Amino acid sequence: MRKCPTASTPGRSSISAHLIRSINDPEHPLTLEELNVVEQVRIQVSDPESTVAVAFTPTIPHCSMATLIGLSIKVKLLRSLPQRFKMDVHITPGTHASEHAVNKQLADKERVAAALENTHLLEVVNQCLSARS
Repeated sequence: MRKCPTASTPGRSSISAHLIRSINDPEHPLTLEELNVVEQVRIQVSDPESTVAVAFTPTIPHCSMATLIGLSIKVKLLRSLPQRFKMDVHITPGTHASEHAVNKQLADKERVAAALENTHLLEVVNQCLSARS
C-alpha cells in the first residue's frame, strides 16, 4: 500500500492542485476537479523530500479511462514541476476494481515512457491537458 508523505508543504500542495484541477476528463466535457476525481486533500507535497503524491478517484469502480487519467495527471506534473520531484500518481485505495494493475502501470517509468511514445495516446493526453474553449 502506498503512503503519502507526511511532511506536506501547503503552498506547493495548492500549486500542484492548481496544475491538475483543469485537466479534462477523456469522456466527459468536465474537468477532473468538477467530477471530484482530484481534490486538494488527496495531494501531498514534501518540498524537503522532493516528492509529490496524488491520489485520484475514478468516477466509477470499473472506469476504463483510469490509466489515461492517471497518465494525464503524471504528464501535467512532469511538464510543470522541477525535475527534482519524484511523483507518485495512484488511485485512491478501494475506489477502483483494477486499482493494483493501474497503479503498477503508472509507477513503471518505462511503461509511462513507452506510452508517451505512442503518437495517438500522446495526442489524447494532450487533449486532456488543453484548455477547453
